[in-house]
Amino acid sequence: MISVSGLTFTYKGAPAPALDGVSFTVPEASVYGLLGPSGAGKSTTQKILMGLLAGYGGTAQVFGEAPARSGRGFYERIGVSFELPALYGRLTARENLALFAALYADAPLAPDAVLDMVDLRDAADQRVETFSKGMKMRLNLARSLLNDPSLLFLDEPTTGQDPARARTTRRLISDLRARGKTVFLTTHNMSEAAEICDTVGFLVDGKIALEGSPAELMVRFGKPELVATARSNGALTTEIFAMEGLATNQAFQDLLQTGDIVSLHTREASLDDIFVSVAGGGQ
Repeated sequence: MISVSGLTFTYKGAPAPALDGVSFTVPEASVYGLLGPSGAGKSTTQKILMGLLAGYGGTAQVFGEAPARSGRGFYERIGVSFELPALYGRLTARENLALFAALYADAPLAPDAVLDMVDLRDAADQRVETFSKGMKMRLNLARSLLNDPSLLFLDEPTTGQDPARARTTRRLISDLRARGKTVFLTTHNMSEAAEICDTVGFLVDGKIALEGSPAELMVRFGKPELVATARSNGALTTEIFAMEGLATNQAFQDLLQTGDIVSLHTREASLDDIFVSVAGGGQ
């Protein structure tokens, strides 16, 4: 779906390139998360892939061709949900969607259908100026779905949403993937990326510093240890055992025999830990 190789770009007057040899691929029907600190080049990459920025080096292909050369038909096939919603406050949610649907040659999904998808049907006739930030973000996402796109660019899609609404949005993204859609996601929410992304790439100083599936990366950056939580005299206690030699570790074997173990888990790193390790803290 997306193929990027040796991508470079330097803004006029900038002392260093915004992108410096970026390469990655995004298969069809997958969720790719581009992660990294502010100023790393995520927005620049998105703009190039959406055909909004020319003058770059290397190659960037979407649907098998350069986005900037694809013409109007390219925008009939993609959906975009920006971090800052672009909506008309004096119009209702349904009116906003009807207006944006009219810009497409074909928008097969009705406004009410996409409002249902983001759980906003009950606010269909409410003016957008009265919406909370989270509601505007969900309406922004609904707008990106009107043309039933093959490829979605989502920038911080759960910003401003409470945990329940954010979970609904993540479930929607997973459902879209199951329907064969491809999602290119940029976010600072590492737990969200770990939950819904098939692959993540950490963009640091204009380069992909690390790439892989969240599960693989969390194991790779984790510690070879097992954390055992057990109940002792009515209180929970935690012990950490080295994975090496665990089968012959007498203390661990004794703990198993007590039958008081509440949980056992390996010490995988979180994507937050990996972010800090790779990006040096970021912003």
